[in-house]
Amino acid sequence: MYREFFAKQHSKRDRYIRELHAYLTWGAHLIGHVPRVVGRQDRTCTLLLTAVRGVRADTVAPGSPEEERAHYEAGRVLGKLHHATSVPRTGAVGTELARRLRDWIARADRAGLISTAERDRMGHSADVLANTLMDSAVCHLDYQPRNWLLGDAFGMCDFEHMRRDARIRDFARLEFRRWQAAPYLRTAFFAGYGTPLNDTEQRLLESFGAIEAVTALVRGHEQDDLALSAHGRTVLARLA
Repeated sequence: MYREFFAKQHSKRDRYIRELHAYLTWGAHLIGHVPRVVGRQDRTCTLLLTAVRGVRADTVAPGSPEEERAHYEAGRVLGKLHHATSVPRTGAVGTELARRLRDWIARADRAGLISTAERDRMGHSADVLANTLMDSAVCHLDYQPRNWLLGDAFGMCDFEHMRRDARIRDFARLEFRRWQAAPYLRTAFFAGYGTPLNDTEQRLLESFGAIEAVTALVRGHEQDDLALSAHGRTVLARLA
């Protein structure tokens, strides 16, 4: 029986609507791992959710057995969502991602954040995405340890970005923010997920680095977040 609850209020209505839809529609694939909506107030964009007990996975010691277990469990639970909602090899998702990437590139270019060579390099990644058939699935799209809870059962939260997208893209934040420095965590994750990336999927994941880089550059600039801007620069340099 649930005895603890928390309220979450959104400042942006579109994110409230997306998160509410995610919990009500796709939470059924993740019973026991995600909060449950028990109340809502559309006027104030507020959700009342059951609490999932546990500690945030980004607070465990780096290199510890707990960190490795967190990545294994994260792979196992995300695999449930992906496998339940996957649609194989469609072209529509790549076309939409290419459009979004080109929009971000234009924003970065207008702000003077990228060189002509960098703009062209990311434009090439957009061309690759537009011409690639890829699996789609319902994706979390901010899947990283700050949104995982370690307790009696593995929990995940913050569904405000969740939507159908390229399945491989759901690994991008881990790939470019965690796994580069700790490849054993990638191994643990895919042991839980059940299906390792093949060479084609790994190359596709690299193409998503352009999205990771340019969004970090633009948001870092707009929010005066030096760490996020530096992350964008690091990923962009890797694309060279």
